[in-house]
Amino acid sequence: MSHALTVYLRTGCHLCEDMLLQLHELQTVLDLELELIDIAGNPSLEQKYGEKIPALTGNGQEICHYFLDQVALQRYIEHQ
Repeated sequence: MSHALTVYLRTGCHLCEDMLLQLHELQTVLDLELELIDIAGNPSLEQKYGEKIPALTGNGQEICHYFLDQVALQRYIEHQ
């Protein structure tokens, strides 16, 4: 079963790049489908996430932000 996740990020953000690298490493193991959304230039997303990026969400639920929390991600997957 595939798990659809959304990563809200900003181009050039080193924390975003770090989280993406970790997610790409886990992608095949955990069967993750990643949607990447750059919040730059989107006022509503800028207001919602601002400096709280990267933010990893699934089904509209925030899983973690700033750094990949593998425990929170695993918990999310187990409850899907």
